[in-house]
Amino acid sequence: MTSKSDSGHVKNVANFEDLITFCQGYGATYNPAKEDLKLSQLVAHYEEADTVLNELKLGKTNFDIATNERRIAFADIKTLSTKILNAFTVLVNSDLAIADAKIIINKIQGKSSKKIAKDTMPSEDEVVTKTNSTSQLSYDRQIDHLTSLVQLLEKYPTYSPNEYTLSIKGLQEKLTLLKSTNTNHINSYTAYNNAMIARNRILYNTDIGLVKTSKNVKQYVKSIFGATSPEFKQVNRVEFKKYRL
Repeated sequence: MTSKSDSGHVKNVANFEDLITFCQGYGATYNPAKEDLKLSQLVAHYEEADTVLNELKLGKTNFDIATNERRIAFADIKTLSTKILNAFTVLVNSDLAIADAKIIINKIQGKSSKKIAKDTMPSEDEVVTKTNSTSQLSYDRQIDHLTSLVQLLEKYPTYSPNEYTLSIKGLQEKLTLLKSTNTNHINSYTAYNNAMIARNRILYNTDIGLVKTSKNVKQYVKSIFGATSPEFKQVNRVEFKKYRL
């Protein structure tokens, strides 16, 4: 859904084009000494603003796609970890190894290590301070935990399930997918965020932004035609808003 501010940015750029059209209609009378108020510069400013809005729209689309792809890739990780534990319990005859696997899987599933069997003592690395969340469910942590789990599985040759998705190779492919979708999400957000920064600079910079320039254009038209002139009333009706960024 397009927000009110997003549509407002588009409206500002569209109104700037209207302002340029009015100024072009004044012919040779519109002849500002200030460089950035000349028609050629106004047109260039409009084209730059229009371009950055299109880039921002594309950036938002790519970011949304990357967000969905990452969400889908990570959606089954809790269920997968449960299946791994069940297979590991059957195939590996070691209570200590199973306890180690449970510690990692509890992290993947966001469970406190306190739910581990009482006879299992976590290492110092497993101790979670009160100032940190015990869930550790951020995407990068999920990747880290699954990596640790796969490394544990690799130490036990008897862990060789027939199900490909539970096999070492299958889990390595899953990790590759998780990492790629996470990286793509980060990169797409960076591009999207950079486009927002560019939009804010081009439209709202307090010295050279589109909104500031439109105010100066109106002031110039007022100076040459007068405050009560139809020309000034014409440009003064063109509305521009500054949005909280």
